[in-house]
Amino acid sequence: MTQDLAWLGRTTLLIGEEKVKKLTQQHVMVVGMGGVGSFAAEFICRSGIGKMTIIDGDVVDPTNRNRQLPALATNHGQSKADIMATRLLSINPELQLNVIKEFINPEMVSKVLDTQPDYVIDAIDSITPKLTFLRIAYERKISVVSSMGAGAKLDPTQLRVVDISKTYNCPFAQQVRKMLKTHKIYKGIKTVFSPEAPIKESLMLTDGKNYKKSAYGTISYLPATFGAVAASVVIRDLIDM
Repeated sequence: MTQDLAWLGRTTLLIGEEKVKKLTQQHVMVVGMGGVGSFAAEFICRSGIGKMTIIDGDVVDPTNRNRQLPALATNHGQSKADIMATRLLSINPELQLNVIKEFINPEMVSKVLDTQPDYVIDAIDSITPKLTFLRIAYERKISVVSSMGAGAKLDPTQLRVVDISKTYNCPFAQQVRKMLKTHKIYKGIKTVFSPEAPIKESLMLTDGKNYKKSAYGTISYLPATFGAVAASVVIRDLIDM
């Protein structure tokens, strides 16, 4: 093993040097640095991936601290993307990192996908931007794993990886499926979801900004587990391609 890969020694013991080197040549895009995306990005970085793009236009809010990796009591109001960029480069200084500090909107999706990432983790929690990202990635045949709703659930052992068409007991996934069908997309998108019955009483309405009109209550570990599962899908798929 070359010296610059020495920090990946334990990974190499598990999957072998050839697959580690393969990961160093891949580009993974993580969209959303909230509870799911921030943990997914860290796990992808720690796998030794060579290039990453992270996208998020939000800043840390006190309500983020119960579940989001970048959120601390000391950094309210700071860019989540900037915080994560510093963290990721502290893990792997050789990482080629592209940071996009913008909220996802339909107009920008085509532009960011022009970079042709090898895999995309969709951790967007607003329906309209998520739909646009999934639709364009699907049309361009870009590999994507999409996180469904991590709110209103408590049991991390129920998480599954299935096609979008096989999701159930997830109000968020139901909305995504419905809107994808208007574009004649019925299957072919890999998702992480939980079939656990949602705790519907935890729903709250929001101010509607950034395409988000409501949100469910969340527990600390569930979004992180979604992120871990999504990252595992990407890593396992990339080393087996």
